[in-house]
Amino acid sequence: MKTLEIIGYKRANLGKTSAKQLRTEANVPCVLYGGAEQVHFYTPMILFRDLLYSPNIYQVDLNIEGTHYRAILQDAQFHPVNEMILHVDFLELNDKKEVKIEVPVRLQGTALGVTKGGKLISKLRKVKVKSLPANIPDFIDVDVTGIDLGKSVKVGDIKPENYQILNSLATPIASIEIPRALRGKGNE
Repeated sequence: MKTLEIIGYKRANLGKTSAKQLRTEANVPCVLYGGAEQVHFYTPMILFRDLLYSPNIYQVDLNIEGTHYRAILQDAQFHPVNEMILHVDFLELNDKKEVKIEVPVRLQGTALGVTKGGKLISKLRKVKVKSLPANIPDFIDVDVTGIDLGKSVKVGDIKPENYQILNSLATPIASIEIPRALRGKGNE
């Protein structure tokens, strides 16, 4: 898992008014939980660009006034109209404690149905897994070479290594759509 450093500053005042003031100064109120105690802090909004607007997952090295914490992004809340980041939650990592995280899916190969004129449709971009922090994969490779027209590859086709998949096994990851031109020819 890639590492990203975020520098934060402890919050003295908690509450709606204080959080609103932080946002007007281009800062994001944050909380770190999962450790001995919750840590409330804020950080400049610009530092979240690589973390939130990327398909990759990162282990975050939180530097809060000189104290370092290993964490992962748990949740981010955005304003419904202007997409401004309102609040971010981090989960502190413990090597002996399993965590739940969404891992990006990477499609591998050229599908059989695509060579016949079909269109590959990606239906699931991330798969939720439960694992120890050391075993979290950067991404999950899914082989699509055997998918024919009208067929799909499902979550149950993934062979987990040192992690447990939490999604429904019947959920499709990718499927091959039959184009209109080919639909009538299959019945002949």
